[in-house]
Amino acid sequence: MPRFSIIVPSHGVAGRLSQALDSVLGQSFGDLELIPVCDAPDSPAAAVAAAHAERDPRVNPVHSPPSAGLSGARNTGLRAAGGAYVLFLDGDDLLLPGALAALDARLTETAGVDVMYTEHERTPWWEGEPANPAAPLLAKAPKGAFPPDRCPELTGVRLPVWSTAYRRAFLTEHELLFPDGHFTDLGWSGLTGIAAGRIAVLRRAVVRHRSRRQGSRLNLPGPHQHTLLDQVELVLTRAAVAGLSAERARPLFDQLFAHVLKTASRPERLPSGHRAFFRRAGRLHRTHRPAGHRRPAGSLGVQHRLLAAGAYTAFRALRGANRVASRAAERLPRPRMVRTRLRYARDLRRPLDPRLAVFCAYWGRGYACNPAAVHAKARELAPHIRSVFLVEADHVHAMPEGVDHAVIGSRRYWEVLARATYLVNNANFAEGVVKRPGSVHLQTQHGTPLKTMGVDQSTYPVVAARSGSYTKLLGRVDRWDFNLSSNSHSTQMWERAFPGSYEHLEYGYPRNDVYYTATADDVARVRRELGVPEGATAVLYAPTHRDHHTGFEPGLDLEAFCEAAGEDVVVLLRAHYFYDVGRAAGSGRVIDVTAHRSSEDVCLAADALVTDYSSIMFDYANLDRPIVVYADDWEVYRETRGVYFDLPAGPPGPVARTPGELARIFRDGSWAGPESTALRSAFRERFCQFDDGRAAERVVRRVLLGEPPEAIAPVTPLAERVPAPAAATLVRS
Repeated sequence: MPRFSIIVPSHGVAGRLSQALDSVLGQSFGDLELIPVCDAPDSPAAAVAAAHAERDPRVNPVHSPPSAGLSGARNTGLRAAGGAYVLFLDGDDLLLPGALAALDARLTETAGVDVMYTEHERTPWWEGEPANPAAPLLAKAPKGAFPPDRCPELTGVRLPVWSTAYRRAFLTEHELLFPDGHFTDLGWSGLTGIAAGRIAVLRRAVVRHRSRRQGSRLNLPGPHQHTLLDQVELVLTRAAVAGLSAERARPLFDQLFAHVLKTASRPERLPSGHRAFFRRAGRLHRTHRPAGHRRPAGSLGVQHRLLAAGAYTAFRALRGANRVASRAAERLPRPRMVRTRLRYARDLRRPLDPRLAVFCAYWGRGYACNPAAVHAKARELAPHIRSVFLVEADHVHAMPEGVDHAVIGSRRYWEVLARATYLVNNANFAEGVVKRPGSVHLQTQHGTPLKTMGVDQSTYPVVAARSGSYTKLLGRVDRWDFNLSSNSHSTQMWERAFPGSYEHLEYGYPRNDVYYTATADDVARVRRELGVPEGATAVLYAPTHRDHHTGFEPGLDLEAFCEAAGEDVVVLLRAHYFYDVGRAAGSGRVIDVTAHRSSEDVCLAADALVTDYSSIMFDYANLDRPIVVYADDWEVYRETRGVYFDLPAGPPGPVARTPGELARIFRDGSWAGPESTALRSAFRERFCQFDDGRAAERVVRRVLLGEPPEAIAPVTPLAERVPAPAAATLVRS
């Protein structure tokens, strides 16, 4: 009886098979039999195996049809094996020199273990340093042979089949075979781990696994992804029948569901049946969750919770949010290249330029929001300051003529960030930006918070999972010197959400100045630009982003709304900026203005606003024009996103819960009636405190010109302000 039987499936790897077989036959320890498993006697791999068999009698080729899959090939090899211990080797991997001698010595030392787990090298396909992913796990194991209860996290599920040696008599006694189907390694490793009575580890790499350029076949999309749950159910059922202790069952459960959640969070692997996969996985989770199981920390724990609750919509939203966040993170610039890093480091050693200010809005989406309004006022009141606006390359075309700008990620971008004394943003500058002593950072924000922000999001799983590190977030907050707010509510919420040592500037939002400075001619011009018909009632519909949705969903049949609301009604659709694809669209009485550069212009053109929970309502309230809240899913939004106050209890106007209610509010005129006016008046008192048309001036004087707080012009009382006129004649409060 040979000491080792080494089984090598060869389907699809004929080109590398000879290297794998040579790595076995070249071992210094020679008491072995080598069993290549080929598709058929006339297959390319069979020719390679036959040539090796002619040269070495230890080679015993066998055949298994491709239809039997990897499990069939390995089981065929098992039936042919006669060695004391069985090893598996993929046909494109290598057995490292001295591996069998090391295994033999360790097996002799640990005398008769059922399973021995080993380390392995994982080598990139083209270039890069090899990794040893099993080493940290095996380092926790006892030194000698031991029962699995002494190291319950060593279930085998996290280790490849080819990184383990199995006692053949143990496999025969328990009638262990590879389960049919895909993900057979997972099923096999789970079954052998449950059945093993004594195990040991070898803290030495035995196999060099060469990652395939095209990646694992199991990662490809297709219906085979659903069979992952077959293997998980098989293992969990066997664990229950075997009466596995809770101490062993808990890590086995976690490791199996790590695989499940990895697939569930990648919809591209499940082109169909994703909901069915999620539901079945949830049932398995609830059925087999061990006693005393504690969910993992972080995002994985959130996924466990949603899976157990069957919350498919929230899980899908979490997945989508993570992808949005990832794409946003990829857009954030960092000085990655060595030359750029060196130049940035050099520029950081140069003196700050006291006449240089850098502006950015919405992660470089263009000339917009509070930074643009401050920039424009700075050109008027502080012409000695050279201002540079930061913009992504695909938004350069939309920059106004005469505005100096730098493309994000460019050499000049990093240069101005290093040298600027003043830095103004409505989001956050990239992680790699250094806050220099003497520089002044102004955070302008970009809305009044109804939904939770910053660290307040941590208790809401769907948004917390995509928020990234709160430690890093607070590190960015520590760069702020000033933080802008437009009402006392915002000041309080910013202090909660972004705790820091910055100074609050209760000056109003500069972007809202135009609501008090625009003229009737300006309103008429914007309406013409947007294509609003003469005499029409323009209703701006601006729904917010839903964290529990993966894409833009209008939530309302806008054409039907127009028909039901009245023949003179047209809708200006402005989706959240996440869904701005840079082009105008629309048909009939619905005009898509999502891509329009200025949300302020769009508001000026509208006779009324319909929104759900978007912060645009706080800005639009400055115009003292009717606002209707369409709160068809308020309870869901409140529970998944978290809110700072009960909007339906203190709305800026009528609240509709259904499309029919919304249409009725416009059809009967209550959208502009006395009750609407009263609600709007109370809302404006609370949320339009500091917006009076002079916010940008106050910011420039305080931040860029350094004037003392007592010299800054006070806010004009609400009753004395005159908003820009509406196109239609409306009753005002």
